[in-house]
Amino acid sequence: MEGTCTGPPICFLGALSEFTAAEMVIFRKRVAGLSEPALTAFVTRAKRAIRLGGAVAILVTSSRELQELNRRFRGKNKPTDVLSFPAIDQTGFAGDIAISAEIAARNARLLGHTPAEEVKLLTLHGLLHLAGYDHEHDQGEMTRKERRLRTTLGLPLALIERQTTQASTNSIGKRRPGKPL
Repeated sequence: MEGTCTGPPICFLGALSEFTAAEMVIFRKRVAGLSEPALTAFVTRAKRAIRLGGAVAILVTSSRELQELNRRFRGKNKPTDVLSFPAIDQTGFAGDIAISAEIAARNARLLGHTPAEEVKLLTLHGLLHLAGYDHEHDQGEMTRKERRLRTTLGLPLALIERQTTQASTNSIGKRRPGKPL
């Protein structure tokens, strides 16, 4: 699981003018059991629960594209599951979220839930970053918020919770799940 990026994309299509108050969901890689309208509806519910204003663009794509975005905007030349790009001085636009469909599917298999649920978990995590939360520096505030929202939205273990659980499991010699998370 990665964090917030600074700088663009400001809409993966490169055209903020295409946004209204609605969300934009783009699938470059399909996810079993999840459609663009279903993910859009989830984003609307999650944003309301978070109290996040502004439109959001969600890109569900390949690990290769996430690696390129991660390298370009975070200086890390490796694929990751989710990246968030908060809008900078953009009225009516909260930011962009990029998700690797391949990593989401792999993690879903390892964790015993569906790829659709995993993409929703990653989306929730990204939305929290767009709302200003930062699990690397907030003394557990994002973790607690994500846990409450996960329950409210009917999702399985949250990203941060499962990393803590996996770290405990890994430290006592159990099987090590695939990477990255």
